[in-house]
Amino acid sequence: MTAPETTTNGLASIPAQTGPRKVTPVRGEGEKETVHEASGAGEGGAEVGQRGAEASVVAGAGPVGRPGERATVRLRHDEPEEPPRYAPEWLRLREGADAAARAQDLLDPLRIRLANLPGHTGALAVHDLGCGTGSMSRWLAPRLDGPQHWVLHDRDPYLLHFAAVGAPRSAADGSNVTVETRRGDVARLTPDALAGASLVTASALLDVLTREEVVTLVDACAGARCPALLTLSVAGRVELAPADPLDTEVAEAFNAHQRRAGLLGPDSVTVACEAFAARGAAVRVHPSPWRLGPEDSALIEQWLRGWVGAAVEQRPELRDRAERYLRDRLAACAAGELRVVVHHSDLLALPRPTGGAS
Repeated sequence: MTAPETTTNGLASIPAQTGPRKVTPVRGEGEKETVHEASGAGEGGAEVGQRGAEASVVAGAGPVGRPGERATVRLRHDEPEEPPRYAPEWLRLREGADAAARAQDLLDPLRIRLANLPGHTGALAVHDLGCGTGSMSRWLAPRLDGPQHWVLHDRDPYLLHFAAVGAPRSAADGSNVTVETRRGDVARLTPDALAGASLVTASALLDVLTREEVVTLVDACAGARCPALLTLSVAGRVELAPADPLDTEVAEAFNAHQRRAGLLGPDSVTVACEAFAARGAAVRVHPSPWRLGPEDSALIEQWLRGWVGAAVEQRPELRDRAERYLRDRLAACAAGELRVVVHHSDLLALPRPTGGAS
Protein backbone atom coordinates (compact mmCIF):
# COMPACT_ATOMS: atom_id res chain seq x y z
CA MET A 1 0.00 0.00 0.00
CA THR A 2 1.37 3.41 -0.89
CA ALA A 3 1.83 6.00 1.82
CA PRO A 4 -0.77 8.77 2.13
CA GLU A 5 0.03 11.92 0.25
CA THR A 6 0.88 15.03 2.19
CA THR A 7 -0.73 18.40 1.67
CA THR A 8 2.00 20.99 1.77
CA ASN A 9 2.07 24.74 1.69
CA GLY A 10 5.42 26.26 2.46
CA LEU A 11 6.25 25.28 6.03
CA ALA A 12 2.87 23.62 6.52
CA SER A 13 2.71 19.86 6.19
CA ILE A 14 -0.63 18.32 7.10
CA PRO A 15 -0.96 14.59 6.45
CA ALA A 16 -3.93 13.83 4.25
CA GLN A 17 -6.19 10.88 4.97
CA THR A 18 -5.77 7.87 2.74
CA GLY A 19 -8.10 7.94 -0.24
CA PRO A 20 -10.67 10.53 -1.34
CA ARG A 21 -13.01 11.88 1.25
CA LYS A 22 -16.11 13.92 0.53
CA VAL A 23 -16.86 16.75 2.95
CA THR A 24 -20.49 17.75 3.21
CA PRO A 25 -21.24 21.26 1.89
CA VAL A 26 -23.16 23.36 4.39
CA ARG A 27 -24.35 26.92 4.08
CA GLY A 28 -22.50 29.02 6.64
CA GLU A 29 -23.85 31.85 8.74
CA GLY A 30 -24.59 34.45 6.09
CA GLU A 31 -22.10 32.94 3.64
CA LYS A 32 -22.53 30.95 0.47
CA GLU A 33 -21.99 27.24 0.80
CA THR A 34 -18.60 25.78 -0.02
CA VAL A 35 -17.60 22.26 -0.99
CA HIS A 36 -14.31 20.64 -0.02
CA GLU A 37 -13.10 17.43 -1.63
CA ALA A 38 -10.20 15.96 0.31
CA SER A 39 -8.10 13.77 -1.95
CA GLY A 40 -4.60 14.15 -0.60
CA ALA A 41 -3.77 17.34 -2.48
CA GLY A 42 -3.58 20.91 -1.31
CA GLU A 43 -5.92 23.58 -2.53
CA GLY A 44 -5.03 23.69 -6.20
CA GLY A 45 -1.44 22.92 -5.31
CA ALA A 46 -1.17 26.45 -3.91
CA GLU A 47 2.19 27.29 -2.41
CA VAL A 48 3.41 30.10 -0.25
CA GLY A 49 5.33 32.68 -2.24
CA GLN A 50 8.87 33.83 -1.68
CA ARG A 51 9.47 35.08 1.83
CA GLY A 52 10.78 38.61 2.06
CA ALA A 53 13.04 40.03 4.69
CA GLU A 54 10.49 42.47 6.09
CA ALA A 55 7.77 41.30 8.42
CA SER A 56 4.33 42.66 9.21
CA VAL A 57 2.96 42.42 12.72
CA VAL A 58 0.03 40.15 13.41
CA ALA A 59 -2.20 40.06 16.45
CA GLY A 60 -1.52 37.32 18.93
CA ALA A 61 2.21 36.62 18.69
CA GLY A 62 1.78 34.64 15.52
CA PRO A 63 4.38 34.48 12.80
CA VAL A 64 4.83 37.45 10.55
CA GLY A 65 3.04 37.86 7.26
CA ARG A 66 5.45 38.18 4.34
CA PRO A 67 5.13 39.24 0.70
CA GLY A 68 3.54 36.53 -1.40
CA GLU A 69 1.86 34.71 1.48
CA ARG A 70 -1.83 34.03 1.12
CA ALA A 71 -3.77 36.11 3.62
CA THR A 72 -6.22 34.43 5.94
CA VAL A 73 -9.74 35.79 6.11
CA ARG A 74 -10.55 38.21 8.91
CA LEU A 75 -12.74 37.37 11.89
CA ARG A 76 -15.14 40.22 11.20
CA HIS A 77 -16.95 40.70 7.93
CA ASP A 78 -16.77 44.49 7.91
CA GLU A 79 -13.32 45.23 9.33
CA PRO A 80 -10.70 46.85 7.05
CA GLU A 81 -8.01 44.89 5.26
CA GLU A 82 -5.07 44.00 7.50
CA PRO A 83 -2.17 41.55 7.54
CA PRO A 84 -3.17 37.91 8.13
CA ARG A 85 -3.86 37.04 11.75
CA TYR A 86 -2.96 33.38 11.48
CA ALA A 87 -1.30 31.75 8.50
CA PRO A 88 -1.45 27.95 8.05
CA GLU A 89 2.33 27.75 8.58
CA TRP A 90 1.97 29.25 12.05
CA LEU A 91 -0.97 27.05 12.98
CA ARG A 92 0.95 23.96 11.94
CA LEU A 93 4.09 25.07 13.76
CA ARG A 94 2.27 25.61 17.06
CA GLU A 95 0.09 22.48 16.93
CA GLY A 96 2.44 20.27 18.94
CA ALA A 97 2.87 22.87 21.68
CA ASP A 98 -0.89 23.42 21.78
CA ALA A 99 -1.54 19.70 22.13
CA ALA A 100 0.96 19.39 24.98
CA ALA A 101 -0.46 22.45 26.75
CA ARG A 102 -4.22 21.82 26.70
CA ALA A 103 -5.60 20.97 30.11
CA GLN A 104 -6.11 17.22 30.40
CA ASP A 105 -7.80 17.74 33.79
CA LEU A 106 -10.86 19.20 32.08
CA LEU A 107 -11.48 16.09 30.00
CA ASP A 108 -12.96 13.83 32.69
CA PRO A 109 -15.75 16.26 33.71
CA LEU A 110 -16.41 16.86 30.02
CA ARG A 111 -16.62 13.13 29.28
CA ILE A 112 -19.03 12.62 32.18
CA ARG A 113 -21.30 15.39 30.96
CA LEU A 114 -21.24 14.16 27.36
CA ALA A 115 -22.08 10.62 28.51
CA ASN A 116 -25.15 11.98 30.30
CA LEU A 117 -26.54 14.42 27.76
CA PRO A 118 -30.34 14.36 28.05
CA GLY A 119 -32.05 12.78 25.08
CA HIS A 120 -28.77 12.16 23.28
CA THR A 121 -28.79 9.53 20.54
CA GLY A 122 -26.42 9.01 17.67
CA ALA A 123 -23.16 10.83 17.11
CA LEU A 124 -21.95 13.69 19.26
CA ALA A 125 -22.27 16.93 17.30
CA VAL A 126 -19.14 18.97 18.03
CA HIS A 127 -18.90 22.54 16.71
CA ASP A 128 -15.33 23.88 16.47
CA LEU A 129 -15.36 27.69 16.18
CA GLY A 130 -12.54 29.40 14.32
CA CYS A 131 -11.15 25.96 13.59
CA GLY A 132 -8.14 27.09 11.55
CA THR A 133 -6.41 23.99 10.21
CA GLY A 134 -8.34 21.71 12.56
CA SER A 135 -5.86 21.08 15.37
CA MET A 136 -8.60 20.90 18.01
CA SER A 137 -10.42 18.08 16.24
CA ARG A 138 -7.16 16.17 15.82
CA TRP A 139 -6.46 16.55 19.55
CA LEU A 140 -9.92 16.05 21.05
CA ALA A 141 -11.74 13.55 18.83
CA PRO A 142 -9.32 10.68 19.69
CA ARG A 143 -9.83 11.46 23.40
CA LEU A 144 -13.63 11.08 23.38
CA ASP A 145 -15.58 7.84 23.05
CA GLY A 146 -18.41 7.23 20.65
CA PRO A 147 -19.26 8.36 17.13
CA GLN A 148 -18.71 12.05 16.49
CA HIS A 149 -19.71 14.54 13.82
CA TRP A 150 -17.50 17.64 13.78
CA VAL A 151 -18.77 20.90 12.31
CA LEU A 152 -15.77 23.08 11.53
CA HIS A 153 -16.45 26.84 11.45
CA ASP A 154 -14.09 29.40 9.97
CA ARG A 155 -14.26 32.41 7.67
CA ASP A 156 -11.34 31.20 5.56
CA PRO A 157 -12.12 28.49 2.97
CA TYR A 158 -8.38 27.92 2.60
CA LEU A 159 -8.00 26.95 6.26
CA LEU A 160 -11.25 24.96 6.14
CA HIS A 161 -9.80 22.85 3.37
CA PHE A 162 -6.72 22.02 5.45
CA ALA A 163 -8.97 21.20 8.41
CA ALA A 164 -11.09 18.85 6.30
CA VAL A 165 -8.10 17.08 4.78
CA GLY A 166 -6.43 16.56 8.15
CA ALA A 167 -9.55 15.65 10.11
CA PRO A 168 -9.43 12.54 12.34
CA ARG A 169 -11.42 9.46 11.42
CA SER A 170 -11.63 7.56 14.68
CA ALA A 171 -12.73 8.26 18.25
CA ALA A 172 -10.98 6.88 21.35
CA ASP A 173 -12.97 3.64 21.13
CA GLY A 174 -12.62 3.31 17.36
CA SER A 175 -16.02 4.80 16.57
CA ASN A 176 -16.43 6.74 13.36
CA VAL A 177 -15.68 10.48 13.15
CA THR A 178 -17.17 12.53 10.33
CA VAL A 179 -16.71 16.18 9.45
CA GLU A 180 -18.36 19.04 7.62
CA THR A 181 -17.26 22.63 7.12
CA ARG A 182 -19.18 25.87 7.56
CA ARG A 183 -17.84 29.15 6.35
CA GLY A 184 -19.10 31.92 8.60
CA ASP A 185 -18.24 34.69 11.02
CA VAL A 186 -17.84 33.34 14.56
CA ALA A 187 -18.15 36.88 15.89
CA ARG A 188 -21.78 36.84 14.69
CA LEU A 189 -22.70 33.39 15.91
CA THR A 190 -26.38 32.74 16.61
CA PRO A 191 -28.04 29.98 18.65
CA ASP A 192 -29.52 28.63 15.41
CA ALA A 193 -26.00 27.97 14.12
CA LEU A 194 -25.46 25.62 17.08
CA ALA A 195 -28.82 23.86 16.92
CA GLY A 196 -28.36 20.25 18.00
CA ALA A 197 -24.81 20.80 19.27
CA SER A 198 -23.47 18.40 21.90
CA LEU A 199 -20.30 20.40 22.48
CA VAL A 200 -18.74 23.68 21.36
CA THR A 201 -14.96 23.99 21.17
CA ALA A 202 -12.48 26.68 20.20
CA SER A 203 -8.75 27.18 20.48
CA ALA A 204 -6.89 30.50 20.77
CA LEU A 205 -10.08 32.38 19.94
CA LEU A 206 -11.46 34.24 22.97
CA ASP A 207 -8.57 36.68 23.25
CA VAL A 208 -9.09 38.06 19.72
CA LEU A 209 -12.75 38.89 20.38
CA THR A 210 -14.39 41.95 21.92
CA ARG A 211 -16.57 41.80 25.02
CA GLU A 212 -19.69 41.97 22.85
CA GLU A 213 -18.47 39.12 20.67
CA VAL A 214 -17.65 36.91 23.66
CA VAL A 215 -21.13 37.56 25.06
CA THR A 216 -22.61 36.66 21.66
CA LEU A 217 -20.65 33.39 21.68
CA VAL A 218 -21.72 32.60 25.26
CA ASP A 219 -25.35 33.36 24.43
CA ALA A 220 -25.18 30.96 21.48
CA CYS A 221 -23.73 28.20 23.69
CA ALA A 222 -26.33 28.88 26.38
CA GLY A 223 -29.09 28.73 23.78
CA ALA A 224 -27.82 25.35 22.62
CA ARG A 225 -27.56 24.17 26.27
CA CYS A 226 -24.30 22.37 25.51
CA PRO A 227 -20.87 22.33 27.16
CA ALA A 228 -18.13 24.60 25.84
CA LEU A 229 -14.41 23.81 25.92
CA LEU A 230 -12.49 26.97 25.02
CA THR A 231 -8.74 26.47 25.14
CA LEU A 232 -5.45 28.36 24.92
CA SER A 233 -6.56 31.91 25.61
CA VAL A 234 -3.59 34.13 26.42
CA ALA A 235 -3.16 34.89 30.10
CA GLY A 236 -0.89 37.92 29.72
CA ARG A 237 2.16 36.32 31.37
CA VAL A 238 5.40 35.18 29.76
CA GLU A 239 8.55 33.82 31.39
CA LEU A 240 11.90 33.73 29.58
CA ALA A 241 15.10 32.17 30.89
CA PRO A 242 17.64 33.58 31.11
CA ALA A 243 15.86 36.81 32.05
CA ASP A 244 16.48 40.17 30.37
CA PRO A 245 15.72 43.64 31.79
CA LEU A 246 13.46 44.38 28.79
CA ASP A 247 11.23 41.31 29.28
CA THR A 248 8.65 43.16 31.36
CA GLU A 249 8.39 46.18 29.05
CA VAL A 250 7.92 44.00 25.98
CA ALA A 251 5.30 41.89 27.75
CA GLU A 252 3.36 44.96 28.89
CA ALA A 253 3.43 46.48 25.40
CA PHE A 254 2.32 43.20 23.86
CA ASN A 255 -0.58 42.92 26.30
CA ALA A 256 -1.62 46.46 25.41
CA HIS A 257 -1.51 45.47 21.74
CA GLN A 258 -3.76 42.52 22.53
CA ARG A 259 -6.30 44.90 24.06
CA ARG A 260 -6.31 47.43 21.20
CA ALA A 261 -9.57 48.46 19.53
CA GLY A 262 -11.69 46.85 22.24
CA LEU A 263 -10.25 43.34 21.95
CA LEU A 264 -10.11 41.47 25.25
CA GLY A 265 -6.67 39.89 25.03
CA PRO A 266 -5.65 38.62 28.50
CA ASP A 267 -9.03 39.65 29.97
CA SER A 268 -11.02 37.30 27.76
CA VAL A 269 -11.24 34.31 30.11
CA THR A 270 -12.48 36.47 33.00
CA VAL A 271 -15.17 38.01 30.78
CA ALA A 272 -16.20 34.61 29.42
CA CYS A 273 -16.36 33.09 32.92
CA GLU A 274 -18.61 35.89 34.13
CA ALA A 275 -20.87 35.57 31.11
CA PHE A 276 -21.22 31.78 31.42
CA ALA A 277 -21.83 32.01 35.18
CA ALA A 278 -24.51 34.68 34.64
CA ARG A 279 -26.33 32.15 32.46
CA GLY A 280 -26.19 29.44 35.11
CA ALA A 281 -23.24 27.43 33.86
CA ALA A 282 -20.61 25.85 36.09
CA VAL A 283 -17.22 27.09 34.92
CA ARG A 284 -13.80 25.55 35.43
CA VAL A 285 -10.54 27.23 34.40
CA HIS A 286 -7.21 25.45 34.19
CA PRO A 287 -3.75 26.70 33.16
CA SER A 288 -2.46 25.50 29.80
CA PRO A 289 1.03 26.97 29.33
CA TRP A 290 3.38 26.40 26.47
CA ARG A 291 6.69 25.18 27.94
CA LEU A 292 9.24 25.62 25.18
CA GLY A 293 12.89 24.64 25.10
CA PRO A 294 15.70 23.98 22.62
CA GLU A 295 13.66 21.33 20.81
CA ASP A 296 11.08 24.01 20.01
CA SER A 297 13.50 26.50 18.46
CA ALA A 298 11.48 27.01 15.25
CA LEU A 299 8.35 27.83 17.24
CA ILE A 300 10.23 30.06 19.69
CA GLU A 301 11.78 32.02 16.82
CA GLN A 302 8.45 32.73 15.15
CA TRP A 303 6.74 33.47 18.46
CA LEU A 304 9.51 35.91 19.42
CA ARG A 305 9.25 37.79 16.15
CA GLY A 306 5.50 38.19 16.51
CA TRP A 307 5.64 38.97 20.23
CA VAL A 308 8.30 41.68 19.93
CA GLY A 309 6.84 43.00 16.68
CA ALA A 310 3.42 43.54 18.26
CA ALA A 311 5.04 45.26 21.24
CA VAL A 312 6.91 47.68 18.97
CA GLU A 313 3.78 48.36 16.94
CA GLN A 314 2.04 49.31 20.17
CA ARG A 315 4.97 51.33 21.54
CA PRO A 316 7.20 52.57 18.67
CA GLU A 317 9.59 54.18 21.14
CA LEU A 318 10.75 50.65 22.02
CA ARG A 319 12.05 50.01 18.51
CA ASP A 320 15.78 50.58 18.97
CA ARG A 321 16.01 48.66 22.24
CA ALA A 322 13.66 45.97 20.94
CA GLU A 323 15.85 45.36 17.89
CA ARG A 324 18.79 44.61 20.15
CA TYR A 325 16.61 42.54 22.43
CA LEU A 326 15.21 40.46 19.58
CA ARG A 327 18.65 39.92 18.06
CA ASP A 328 20.02 38.66 21.38
CA ARG A 329 16.99 36.49 22.07
CA LEU A 330 17.14 34.90 18.61
CA ALA A 331 20.84 34.19 19.06
CA ALA A 332 20.13 32.49 22.40
CA CYS A 333 17.35 30.49 20.77
CA ALA A 334 19.64 29.35 17.95
CA ALA A 335 22.25 28.31 20.51
CA GLY A 336 19.70 26.23 22.44
CA GLU A 337 20.03 28.45 25.50
CA LEU A 338 16.54 29.99 25.66
CA ARG A 339 13.50 28.63 27.44
CA VAL A 340 10.07 30.20 27.26
CA VAL A 341 6.82 29.70 29.15
CA VAL A 342 3.80 31.34 27.53
CA HIS A 343 0.84 31.18 29.87
CA HIS A 344 -2.67 30.37 28.59
CA SER A 345 -5.93 29.33 30.20
CA ASP A 346 -8.47 26.66 29.23
CA LEU A 347 -12.12 27.09 30.16
CA LEU A 348 -14.82 24.44 30.48
CA ALA A 349 -18.40 25.65 30.87
CA LEU A 350 -21.06 23.10 31.79
CA PRO A 351 -24.67 24.32 31.58
CA ARG A 352 -27.00 23.48 34.42
CA PRO A 353 -28.79 20.24 33.54
CA THR A 354 -32.44 20.44 32.65
CA GLY A 355 -34.53 20.55 35.81
CA GLY A 356 -32.00 22.69 37.70
CA ALA A 357 -29.77 19.91 39.07
CA SER A 358 -26.19 21.00 39.70
